[in-house]
Amino acid sequence: MGTIIIDMYITILPIILAGICNMLFTKTKLYREHCHPIDGKRLLRDGRRLFGEHKTWIGFLSMILFNMMTQIVWGGVLLIAGQSGRDDFYLVYADTLGYNLVIGSLTGFAYMLFELPNSFVKRRIGIAPGKTDGGVYGRSFFVIDQVDSLFGVALVLYLASHITVGKCLCYILLGALTHVGVNFVLYKCRVRKNL
Repeated sequence: MGTIIIDMYITILPIILAGICNMLFTKTKLYREHCHPIDGKRLLRDGRRLFGEHKTWIGFLSMILFNMMTQIVWGGVLLIAGQSGRDDFYLVYADTLGYNLVIGSLTGFAYMLFELPNSFVKRRIGIAPGKTDGGVYGRSFFVIDQVDSLFGVALVLYLASHITVGKCLCYILLGALTHVGVNFVLYKCRVRKNL
């Protein structure tokens, strides 16, 4: 069981590292100068934003770029170490630069895309960007915030590697627990304002 979990971490490490890099990037001057919201600050008929202030074009694109870079570097490390067979992304396709470029861009894109519906719903019920709300919705959205993007990553993993749906669900669970842990560390380091 321990080996399976380690192998799963070997598979998802690039997306974890890319998420951390992207979080740190959002604290930079470059990000602040170019953080144009995806929704263009337009209001819907309910008088609320489509996605809100935290869903930006530069954040979306930087997550894709960071994930491409981490996937390429990690794929190279695994190839040199002769451990590519432990990464589920290489079950069907070989660990090559081109493949890592594609997988990195697809998982980064899916990660960000699958966050948007959650943001849309939160704006409709009046939860502020970056918050989970302390009210009746608080616990639900805390959980959803940890797993929304993981469904996108699991979908790419499923299509690329042909693993079972059960294993995809295990990836989502492991990713959610890891997401909470990483967010806690970033919160303690004052990189995040909330969990």
